[in-house]
Amino acid sequence: MNMTELSNTFWQQGYLVIEGLFSAENMDKLQSIILGHYGLNPEYEHEAAFLSKSATEVIPWFPQLSGKQGFDEIEHCNQMETLTEAILGKGWKSLYCMTMFSKKGTKGQAWHQDCLPDDPQQFNLNRLVYTMDINAHVGGELLVMPGSHRLGKLPAGEVNEDFSEQVILAPQKGTLVMIHGHTWHRVLPVKGEYRLSTNYRAIPQNTPEDITDICVYRNMLYQFSTSKVLEDRQV
Repeated sequence: MNMTELSNTFWQQGYLVIEGLFSAENMDKLQSIILGHYGLNPEYEHEAAFLSKSATEVIPWFPQLSGKQGFDEIEHCNQMETLTEAILGKGWKSLYCMTMFSKKGTKGQAWHQDCLPDDPQQFNLNRLVYTMDINAHVGGELLVMPGSHRLGKLPAGEVNEDFSEQVILAPQKGTLVMIHGHTWHRVLPVKGEYRLSTNYRAIPQNTPEDITDICVYRNMLYQFSTSKVLEDRQV
């Protein structure tokens, strides 16, 4: 892989897709661990008010905090680490590994930015690893707005509005998708039995570790540490 070209593409688009980076064998192992934790009908961890207002129905789990060492191998993949440094520069830091489970018939995730875009130099990097195929049967396709990491705050409005410039991604098993924390992105409703992805978040040097504590939605600013709506953005 040409890391310079890939980094340039990332900074132009605000996201990057690398297909087939991880082996099917490794993905199947992680998928088994993840399903062993969740089952098929896990309970939600966020408050009902947040789930409703955010139109975001995902259940997080932090497997490395539970001692699941199988996730370490992916985190330390040489190609992913090298590409991360090409994008973020030297001194970048890995935050945590977070799996995200969505049940059949759930909404997915409404348009959002993972962190406030007030300072272009302060952001997180999502490194999404897919242990299963995302397709029209499963649902849960990933929508991104190319170049939106340069457009400032996601405008207030209808939470699941379609934009003419949006791009629909259907990552296959073994794919890595990198998304800038200021890029507008969304996940479509889930049609299959479940949807899974695993996010190895990272940050550039001199970025606070709680950079993703405040999330930008089209209808609110939400702070996870306090479970509070900081700003109602209804129009």
